Amino acid sequence: MSIRKLVGVVHPRVAVVAHDLLVTALAWWVAKELRYAIDPQLPVTFGFFEFPIVLLVQGLIYAWTGLYKGVWRFASLPDLWNILRAAIVGTVAIGVALFLYGRLEGVPRSVLLLYPFVLALFLGAPRLAYRFWKDSRIDLFMNAKTQRVLIVGADRAGEALARDLHRDSRYVVVGFVDDQRSLRGARINGKPVLGTLDQLPDVAKEAAVQMLLIALPGANARLMRHVVDLCDRTGLPYRTVPKLEDVVAGRAQFNQIKEVSIEDLLGRDAVELDWTRIRETLTGRRVLVTGGGGSIGSELCRQVARLGVQALTIVESSEYNLYQISQELRAAYPELLLNSVLADCGDPIAMRRLFTEVRPQVVFHAAAYKHVPMLQGQLRTAVRNNVLATRNVADLAHETRVECFVLISTDKAVNPTSVMGACKRIAEIWCQNLNANSSTHFITVRFGNVLDSAGSVVPLFRQQISSGGPVTVTHPEISRYFMTIPEATQLILQAAALGKGGEIFALDMGEPVKIRDLAEQMIRLAGKKPGTEIPIVYTGLRSGEKLFEELFHPLENYSATAHNKIFLAQHRPVSWDLLQVQMTRAADSVRSYDEEELRRCVSNLLPSFCWTDVAQPDNVVSIRRNEMGEK
Repeated sequence: MSIRKLVGVVHPRVAVVAHDLLVTALAWWVAKELRYAIDPQLPVTFGFFEFPIVLLVQGLIYAWTGLYKGVWRFASLPDLWNILRAAIVGTVAIGVALFLYGRLEGVPRSVLLLYPFVLALFLGAPRLAYRFWKDSRIDLFMNAKTQRVLIVGADRAGEALARDLHRDSRYVVVGFVDDQRSLRGARINGKPVLGTLDQLPDVAKEAAVQMLLIALPGANARLMRHVVDLCDRTGLPYRTVPKLEDVVAGRAQFNQIKEVSIEDLLGRDAVELDWTRIRETLTGRRVLVTGGGGSIGSELCRQVARLGVQALTIVESSEYNLYQISQELRAAYPELLLNSVLADCGDPIAMRRLFTEVRPQVVFHAAAYKHVPMLQGQLRTAVRNNVLATRNVADLAHETRVECFVLISTDKAVNPTSVMGACKRIAEIWCQNLNANSSTHFITVRFGNVLDSAGSVVPLFRQQISSGGPVTVTHPEISRYFMTIPEATQLILQAAALGKGGEIFALDMGEPVKIRDLAEQMIRLAGKKPGTEIPIVYTGLRSGEKLFEELFHPLENYSATAHNKIFLAQHRPVSWDLLQVQMTRAADSVRSYDEEELRRCVSNLLPSFCWTDVAQPDNVVSIRRNEMGEK
C-alpha cells in the first residue's frame, strides 16, 4: 500500500483521536481554571508530568470503552452514554494515577468533580454538532421529488425508521401519530408527534403529507386493519415495515419498507410453540415429507430442516417444484442430508423401495389434490390420489415401523359436500383406524384455507386485480377460515409433538372472513376503489361448495389440548373389516375406471354424503367458466 493510500485510510481516525486528546487536555485545564476562579488569590499550577499522565490514562480509557467504534455522522444517545462513562471512569483512573505519582499535589479534589462534566461536554458537543450539520445539509439540498412522510407509530420502530429516512434524500419526515399518552406533544429526533391514530386523516391533510409509513411491527391484525382503514380515508399511498416475527425468522429486514399485504390484515398474533417438545420429536430423526414441493409441504421442509433432522426425504410428483425446494434447501442448509425423490405416492413399487431404503422415522403426508371444483367431475382421480395414495403411504409407514405419521387434512372433510372433502375424510378414517392396529402413531391435522397458497383465492384475486378486473366472488355471504403458511406448518409440527396416535387435531383458525370483504380489501391495497375502478362479480356457488366451513363434526365433541391454538376431536370408529373391504373395492374400481362403483364405495363409508350436486365429467367446462367469472 502506498503512503498516500495509507494516509487516506488512517487520517480520519487519527484526526478523531487527536481531537479527543486535545479536548481532554483542554477539559483538564478548564476544570482547574474553574476551581481556582473561586479563589483568584491562589495561582493555577500544573505538575511537570500532570498533562502526560492525564492524556495517557484518559486515552487508554477511550480505547477500553470502544469510543472510536462510533461514527460521528451517526452520533446518538448510546454514543453520549459511552462518552459519559469514559469521562467518569477516566476521572477515577486519573485520580489514582496522580495520587500514586505525587499524592495529588496541586490537584484539588473539586477538579476531579468538575473534570468529567467538562470533558463530556467537550467530547459530545462536536459530535452532535457534526451530525446536525450533516443532517441539515441533507435537508438543504432536498430535490423536488422529495416526499413529505408521516410515520404511524412513534415507538422504537418509528424512531429508527425516521432516522433512516433522514439520510434518504427522497423523503422528509414531517412528524408522527401515536396513541401513547406519554408521547403527546413530544418531539422525536426533532419531529413532533402531531396527534393520535384516529386523528390521522386530519393530520395528514393539515401537514400536506404525501405518503404514510406504518411503523407498527408488533401490531396484531385487528389494529392493522384499523390503521389501514384510516390510511384509506386519506387517499394517500401507504407502506409498512415487516412484522417482528418475519425479521426474527430472517424473512425481512427491520426497516425495509414494503407494501401492506393481505397477510398483514388477516394474520393473527405470533404462534407460541413448545419448541423443546418439537425438537424432541424431530431433531436427529429421519423425516419424510410427501408433496414437499407444494405450499404447505415446502414450508414443512424448511421448518424441519431448521430443526437439525438427521435426514430429510422429499417426495414430489412435480419436477419443477421438487427442483425449486431442493435448490433452496441445499443453499440454506448445506450440511443437511437431503434426498429428493420424483415419485407418485400412489405408486406402490416406487414407494415401497423408498421406505425400505430411507427407513423414515417421521412422515408428514401433505401430498393431495385440493382444488374443489376441479375434482368434482373427476372422482376416480380424486380417490386415486387423495385416498388410495394415502393408504399406500400409511400402510408402508405401518410395515416399516415409522414412529409417527401425520396426515395433513382439511376442514372440508367435516360434513363433506364435495368430492375433495369426501376423499380427505375417507383418508382420515383409514389413518385413524389403522392406528388401532399399528405401533405407528397416526395423527390427523385439520385446518382451513392457507393465505397465498398455490391455487387459492388470494393469488386469483391478485391476478384479476392486476388485469383490471372483474374480481369474481361466488356468493356475497360466503366465508372461509384463513391462516398463514408459516403458522399452519408450525402448528402441524406442534400437533405432531402432542399426538400419541389416533387423534384428529384441528387448528384454531380464528374468525371466518367473508370472501367479499377479502376481495374489497385486496382491491383497496392495490390503490383501487372496489365496485367502481375494479368491479366485483358474483358468479354463484360452485358444485360442492359450502357457504360456511366447519372444523368439527357435531359428534366429534372437540376439547382443548396443551396448546391454546390446537383442539382435539374425538375419534369416530368405523368397522375395520368394512373399511378394508370398501378400500379394496375402491382400488379395483380405480383400476377398471368404474366410477359408479366408486360412488357406492364412498356412500358406504360416508352415508351422509350427498351426490346430488356432484358434477359429472361433462360439467367440467361449465365449472371452469364459473371459476373465471364468465356468464
